[in-house]
Amino acid sequence: MSAVPLPAEVLAFAARGPEWAAYVERLPRLVRELTDEWGLVVDGEPMSGFGSLVVPVLRDGSAAVLKLAFPDDEGEHEALGLQRWGGSGAVRLLSADPHRSALLLERLHPVDLDSLPVLDACEVVAALYARLHVPALPQLRPLTSYVARWTEQLAALPRDAPLPHRLGQQAVALGREFAIDEQSTGVLIHADLHYQNVLAADREPWLVIDPKPVSGDPHYEPAPMLWNRWDEVVASSDVRTAVRRRFHTLVDASGLDEDRARDWVVVRMLHNALWELEDHPDTPDRDYLTMCVAIAKAVQD
Repeated sequence: MSAVPLPAEVLAFAARGPEWAAYVERLPRLVRELTDEWGLVVDGEPMSGFGSLVVPVLRDGSAAVLKLAFPDDEGEHEALGLQRWGGSGAVRLLSADPHRSALLLERLHPVDLDSLPVLDACEVVAALYARLHVPALPQLRPLTSYVARWTEQLAALPRDAPLPHRLGQQAVALGREFAIDEQSTGVLIHADLHYQNVLAADREPWLVIDPKPVSGDPHYEPAPMLWNRWDEVVASSDVRTAVRRRFHTLVDASGLDEDRARDWVVVRMLHNALWELEDHPDTPDRDYLTMCVAIAKAVQD
């Protein structure tokens, strides 16, 4: 077959560093190999995810997509998670080659939850939580292993870091408690479930995509629904109320424990702020840090 042209967004991945450049370089070969091995026919223009190439294909006349992801820890167990869900609430996995970070998935529609009013979208996601939060597979990494490391990194920030000191201390204390809490593991969680990771489908109205599966705590999930579509929060007359409406819609509709979900939001938002400070120590995005702090404060009484 002729080479599949890579989208400009995928070619731009090469600027992220040598490993990304090597990934981009091998993509055309991987597409050729996998379409041959899996009997696929390219059926449309390739697309870009945040860290993947997605190629519309046909297999035995049925529509699917071939996803070739950048190999990293976050996506390492995507196939395991999708296989565990078996298409219940999530995109159906058709074939997988984890060694090549390749997945063949059912084809969904290019319409995500950004198309719904935000609180309606929160209700959709809240309904999906119960279907996705099943007992974790033993191969998955525990959420606590990440939280313990990130929390100690947060604790090591200098006192003059551009974050409210008491809020940082609160997040450190909560993170340390979660890291040794047996309830922080044992459930398969998506870990990055937000509006753009839920697509319209034929066999169900909405299905989840792009999980970062870990053995974790369901209460870890709501935070991305608060920081995504942030422009709508800023445009509202009351940031605190807008955040709390989302939070309470998610918690009330899903039956999550409000206090535990709130504490995880505080931890996740301060971890997000930590990564911004680590990635851009000299010129952190002040608006992003303000968002992290605003969300962590808004969910607390």
